[in-house]
Amino acid sequence: MVSEKVILESLPKVLKTVDLPLGKKIQGKVRDIYFKGKKRVLITTDRQSAFDVILGNIPFKGAVLNQLAAFWFKKTKHIVDNHLLDVPDPNVSVAKNCEPIQVEMVVRGYISGVTNTSIWGSYDKGERTIYGLKFPDGLKKNQKLEEPVITPTTHPLVGAKGHDERLTREQIIEKKLVSEKLYKQMEKVSLELFKFGTKLCFSKGLILVDTKYEFGLHNGKLTLIDEIHTPDSSRFWIAKTYKTLFNKGSEPENFDKEFLRLWYVKRGYRGDGPPPKMASELIVATAQRYIAVYEKLTGKNFKAFEYPIEERIKKNLKNYF
Repeated sequence: MVSEKVILESLPKVLKTVDLPLGKKIQGKVRDIYFKGKKRVLITTDRQSAFDVILGNIPFKGAVLNQLAAFWFKKTKHIVDNHLLDVPDPNVSVAKNCEPIQVEMVVRGYISGVTNTSIWGSYDKGERTIYGLKFPDGLKKNQKLEEPVITPTTHPLVGAKGHDERLTREQIIEKKLVSEKLYKQMEKVSLELFKFGTKLCFSKGLILVDTKYEFGLHNGKLTLIDEIHTPDSSRFWIAKTYKTLFNKGSEPENFDKEFLRLWYVKRGYRGDGPPPKMASELIVATAQRYIAVYEKLTGKNFKAFEYPIEERIKKNLKNYF
């Protein structure tokens, strides 16, 4: 595990952005994306977002996300094609240039969450039909659902302003965001990915609580893009303590972005106005939890590196200039 000292010493030099001679650049919340011919070069920075707001930076986070996504892309290519072509640097992926589908597929195995799109927030207010799905009375926060459910949202294009908005299956088809045939395929693939991820995570001592999948079309074929089963796109709980904590009415041990979200919610922040400054202990805990998830899932030790890394990235990408 990377020490608190190393994390805090790295903080002033984290990767916030990088300028490369690769032409058109679009900046998302976490990734800087360059378009090079029929390929995309995705630089995963250390920027930390939540509630659709950039809150600060977490050392080593970008490398964790990039390498963990690559691990999952390799593991799941028997289920669906994905965009990954190469990982020339710990923080960089080279991918197929797909046409993004502006529907995000969120699969949930538990009723949880504190964001505006979470099902628990609506359920706790008394709603029982959420995302067009009916939920029974008597559910408790963080309770396992009988079967995983899909709660889709809109997904603005990278670099575009706007929040994810809730959708139902019927709205997606009615608005012709995608065809009914394609949406059925997206549903099927999403559930298969979630089932596969759930099984692998549990074998490593983690519960895959919920996650999001983004898809695109490459030569007309459904393709998984962005990232998969990372601490940014998913919620992970420690399996062995979940039941005890749930029965006590306590929060599970979160090893993902939810840990950070809860810190902000306790301070009254949910995305409106300037966010409170990240405390040093929050930065360290978030970095260490992200690294722990990487190590648990891959079975590899995370290799810390010295910042700054802009020159390393340029060197590793010289063949693309």
